[in-house]
Amino acid sequence: MSHSVGQVAAFAGVTVRTLHHYDEIGLLQPGERNHAGHRRYGDDDLDRLQQILFYRELGFPLDEVAALLDDPHTDPQQHLRRQHDLLTARIDKLQKMAAAVEHAMEARRMNVRLTPEEKFEVFGDFDPDEHAAEVEERWGHTEAYKESQRRTAAYTKEDWKRVTEGLDAVHRKMADLLAQGAAADSAAAMDVAEEHRQFICGAYYDCSPEMHTCLGEMYVTDERFTATYEAIRPGLAVYMRDAILANAVRHV
Repeated sequence: MSHSVGQVAAFAGVTVRTLHHYDEIGLLQPGERNHAGHRRYGDDDLDRLQQILFYRELGFPLDEVAALLDDPHTDPQQHLRRQHDLLTARIDKLQKMAAAVEHAMEARRMNVRLTPEEKFEVFGDFDPDEHAAEVEERWGHTEAYKESQRRTAAYTKEDWKRVTEGLDAVHRKMADLLAQGAAADSAAAMDVAEEHRQFICGAYYDCSPEMHTCLGEMYVTDERFTATYEAIRPGLAVYMRDAILANAVRHV
């Protein structure tokens, strides 16, 4: 049994134009066409579309989705397991920790022992006091927030500068790769994403690859963090997110 492009668009919640585009770029080419040349989609085509939409929901760009699905060494069951792991982790963590962990990192850099001048010297235009109450109210009960509070309670001004400089260095590495045209799922970009994750583990709290993807997603959904990354290099927020996702898949 096959289905028209309109029927498939209705099933999947996408537009007919989207399906036409997927066909044109070779991502999802219908298995049949009728005598009038109209697209007809079979069960295998619908399975592939489902996998495409799963990866898109996870933030993968279309060229990476195509590379993953066309990999002869990966079967459909492996794709589903990978997607299930990543989606389950996102569902479990996104609401509880996504904004909390990154905002808490920024807020705790504003240790109460610093003067206002020193705070802005270290953090530029970011004002943690503006968000600290929001962070504590919404996510103060999470283990990541509590662990970050415990670890950073004794940080001095020099500690905060060291942490900030270390994180800036990781961001510069990623920005350089973006400037060089390295793919977000290249080994080099994934290695820097892993360095970023390990930095968080060392400075703030234990950050699993799944939790790391929540942070990556927030870099493009929270305009405050998007602006920070875009100021380093245009496109860096999305590039960071994609590299983090690719690194998480590598761990899976």
